[in-house]
Amino acid sequence: MEWITRFFTPPKQSYFLFGPRGTGKSTWLKMQYPNALWIDLLNLEVLRFYLAAPERLREVVKPLQNDSVIVIDEVQKAPDLLSEVHGLIEQQRGLQFVLTGSSSRKLKRAGVDLLAGRALLKHMFPFFAGELKDRFDLKKALEIGMVPLIALSETPEDVLHTYAGIYLKEEVYAESLVRKIDDFARFLEVISFSHANQINLSNIARECEISRKTIESYLQILHDLLLSFTIPCFTNRAQRALSHHPKLYIFDAGVFRSLRPRSLKDQGLEIQGAALEGLVAQHIRAWVQNQIGNYQFCFWRTRGGLEVDFIVFGPGGFWAIEVKNSTKVHPQDLRGLEEFKKDYPECTPILLYRGVNRVIKNQIHCLSCEEFLLQIHPNKKELFTVSNV
Repeated sequence: MEWITRFFTPPKQSYFLFGPRGTGKSTWLKMQYPNALWIDLLNLEVLRFYLAAPERLREVVKPLQNDSVIVIDEVQKAPDLLSEVHGLIEQQRGLQFVLTGSSSRKLKRAGVDLLAGRALLKHMFPFFAGELKDRFDLKKALEIGMVPLIALSETPEDVLHTYAGIYLKEEVYAESLVRKIDDFARFLEVISFSHANQINLSNIARECEISRKTIESYLQILHDLLLSFTIPCFTNRAQRALSHHPKLYIFDAGVFRSLRPRSLKDQGLEIQGAALEGLVAQHIRAWVQNQIGNYQFCFWRTRGGLEVDFIVFGPGGFWAIEVKNSTKVHPQDLRGLEEFKKDYPECTPILLYRGVNRVIKNQIHCLSCEEFLLQIHPNKKELFTVSNV
C-alpha cells in the first residue's frame, strides 16, 4: 500500500488514538514506533491471554526500559487493561502507552476517565485533502471517500462496498450490540437519508418500523462506533427563532454513498450535494478537534428556513460557510450568509462551490470547494484567511 505522510503529530505522553476502521491508525503507529512493544487485541490468542488475567500486562512490561513505547491495539476489546495501564503509568514514569480504538462503547462503560490527565485523547480521521496534495481529486473523493483503506486500494469500489458489512459483522454482531442485526442493517440504510440533514427520530422510526427508543439506541451505537457525528444549531446571541434539531453526518463521504440506497426516483445531484457537504464537514470537524482552543462547530437555521451549512466559532476566528454543488454562484445561494452576516457582522462569510473563480460578492468570499479543502491543515490556527487563497 502506498505511504502517505499524515498531518498527525503524536504527543510525547501516553494517549488514546481513536478512529474508525480503515483510517490508518495501526499502519501509522507501526511506522512511527517501529521498536514498540505491540499488543494486538485483534489476535484472538493475545486477546484471550489478557481477558483471562489483565494483570499479566505488568509482567510483560516489567523488563522494558523507562523510555519504551507500548501500543495496545483495539483496547476496547479488553477494557479491564485500562486499570493496569493506569497503575503502570503511575509507577514507571518513563513508559509511553498508545491505546488505539475503533469503538468507544465498551470504554465508556469501563470508564476511560480513570486515565484522565494521564493519557490524552487523539483522533485519526480520514485523509485531509492536503495530505494527498496533487493526488487529491474532488470527483473521486465524492465517489469513494477519503478513508485510507479504501482510497489507497487497487479496487476501492469493492472495498467500499464491503465496509459497512465489516462493521455489521465485526463490531455490531460480534459484540452483541443489537438483538436483530437485520433491523440495524435497515436502520443504516434509512439513516443515510438523514446525512447532511436535521434528525427526525420519529420519521426514522416510522420508516424502519421499529420504536423510537430503539432508534435512539441505534444512533448511539453509530456514534460510539465512530461512524457518524452530529452538529448543533448555533444559538449564540440568537436574534431570531431557530431550529434546535441537530444535523447528522456519516463520518466519510464515500461511506455515506455506499450506505445510501439508489432508486430510479433518486436525483443524482441531490446525493452528490449531500456528499459534498459531508466531505467539507469531515474536514472541518477534523480541523476543529485538532485545535487547542475551544471551538464550536455548528450550523444555523431559522424556523423560517434560512440556513448556513457550517458555523465555526472560537479563539482563532469566526466563519460562516455555505456549500453549493454548482459551478456558478447564484444570488439565492448567498441569502443565508447575507442574513447571518446581518446578525453577526464580525463573521467571515464563505461560499464554497464547484467553480474555479475566486470572487467576492456582497462581502462574501466565493471560492472553489477543492481549493478550500486543500488549504485546511490541523496545525494552522485559522481555518480560513484571505491570504490562504
